[in-house]
Amino acid sequence: MQQENKGFKSGFISIIGRPNVGKSTFLNRVVGQKIAIMSDKPQTTRNKVQGVVTTNESQMVFIDTPGINEPRHKLGDFMLKVAKNTFREVDVLLFVASAADRIGKQDRYVLDMLKGIEVPVFLVLNKIDQVHPDDLPKIIESYRNEFDFAEAIPISALQGNNLENLLAKISERLPEGPQYYPADQVTDHPERFIISELIREKALHLTREEIPHSIAVVIEKIAPDEDNPEMVRVQATIMVERDSQKGIVIGKKGALLKEIGSRARQDIQNLLGSKVYLELWVKVQKDWRNKSLHLRDFGFRDDEY
Repeated sequence: MQQENKGFKSGFISIIGRPNVGKSTFLNRVVGQKIAIMSDKPQTTRNKVQGVVTTNESQMVFIDTPGINEPRHKLGDFMLKVAKNTFREVDVLLFVASAADRIGKQDRYVLDMLKGIEVPVFLVLNKIDQVHPDDLPKIIESYRNEFDFAEAIPISALQGNNLENLLAKISERLPEGPQYYPADQVTDHPERFIISELIREKALHLTREEIPHSIAVVIEKIAPDEDNPEMVRVQATIMVERDSQKGIVIGKKGALLKEIGSRARQDIQNLLGSKVYLELWVKVQKDWRNKSLHLRDFGFRDDEY
């Protein structure tokens, strides 16, 4: 659907930064719905996730990218490429940083990549609810000493503080353009992708530290239940790299896998608006993060970016 109103603005905005600064929390807050999974573990986001915010005056398409880190395996290479490739396809870049942490090596690693970028780069200083307001000017100044930001806007994605001001500033920078998506659409990702991410989120929350980076989720089937048309049957496989990890994910007498399924089913039902029968399996695919064929099989296709 195209917006014909003269003066209507539209554009694409990339959300970048090191891991754990609240990029996915920010995206979910601005679109008003959970489309990106959240975890306190780094590199939770692996693919770019697009969220759409439409007002009477503009349409903003936000791209949540993986947290930028120096890669240590092929999956890390893929995630870095996903993030960097958004630099040249957007109208505004949001560099998200945590007000609760001092500017560090990882922040500077991201900022070095942005040198020479022609589009406006905003400093979005998140987690201001964790610091005293009097400290904000000094924190912002420390970032401005590192990079020439077009805007510096403090926010709390968790509490929603100052987001309207940020959206207004972004809208000012967008060119006149069409409405790319219907007004009620909040993401361009298919349900299959979001369902796999919801399952992975629950596995991240419930497993030990050694597990998270080794987990991928493959959706095998989504279809109406043959015996109950009002119920959707979802079949998915959780992929891990080692036999020991498989045992951890399954848990004693299958208890942990059952809990992952129970929690994920609630979110999937909210997404689909119907009852869900969720079947989960766990499979070992050794060292899948370093094998291009498996990365492609699991949805990490770098030729799409």
